[in-house]
Amino acid sequence: MKIAIFGQYYQNDTRPIIKDIFVYLNHNHVELVIEEAFLKILYAEEILKKEYKTFSTYKDLDSSFDLLISIGGDGTILRAITYVRNTGIPILGVNAGRLGFLAKVQKENIELFLQSILNKNYTVSKRTLLSLESSPKNTEIRDINFALNEISVSRKDTTSMITVETYLNGEYLTSYWADGLIISTPTGSTGYSLSCGGPVLTPDVKSLVITPIAPHNLNARPLVIPDKTEIKLKVSGREPQFLVSLDSRIATMDNETVLTIKKTQFKINMVEIHDETFLKTLRNKLLWGVDKRN
Repeated sequence: MKIAIFGQYYQNDTRPIIKDIFVYLNHNHVELVIEEAFLKILYAEEILKKEYKTFSTYKDLDSSFDLLISIGGDGTILRAITYVRNTGIPILGVNAGRLGFLAKVQKENIELFLQSILNKNYTVSKRTLLSLESSPKNTEIRDINFALNEISVSRKDTTSMITVETYLNGEYLTSYWADGLIISTPTGSTGYSLSCGGPVLTPDVKSLVITPIAPHNLNARPLVIPDKTEIKLKVSGREPQFLVSLDSRIATMDNETVLTIKKTQFKINMVEIHDETFLKTLRNKLLWGVDKRN
């Protein structure tokens, strides 16, 4: 088996998890390829000493990899997808952060979950992504113009609200007067959109959510639309520029730029292990704070 490793190092919190993963996978003779910057940190912290092959761009990953393990939180996985892209490599998220809907494998049972991976005792959840095109074109989003969680627009250097003129499949919907607007996938529905009052969608729902950020009009509510919808946005405001966010990546756009958002042709494969499902995570982290059956 050939596995890529990508991660973030959080001082002493992450050290035991990383050691357990490498000890277990090396003991089982798994071929490991480590993201270059992450490996340098592990060498500097003297967590690893053995030499490993590395990858540094998405071009270094291909179908020869059975899996990518992301060590960190949900934000780490969002960075990991920029390497995986359309290769189809499944991603397993090991949670070394706090709240995790994507990085669900907990450190307490890491060996059990890794053995499930080696036994191929897991399923794959296919996650929708969004793509972004701008007119005129913007060089800041040219290389990575997709997002797993959401694409959002927001005000830049002002406390004044912006106006987001919104079209669905070419038909005018409305002009949101707000701090911004979020276009969320089902995966992203438990993130930024949720904190702004949007609904939670299960990952297999074929829908997107449009959620206004602090709208001026109280009747502006989140809207669920089919994921085959093409969305066009045109932003105007008192300042000459606004911000566009693709997950955690931010670009600056000029007013009146036309943004086209639609579902990508490819999906991201997230590893689902039997004991760590989306619904269990939802129960634990949102509904009751603890799984009542445990």
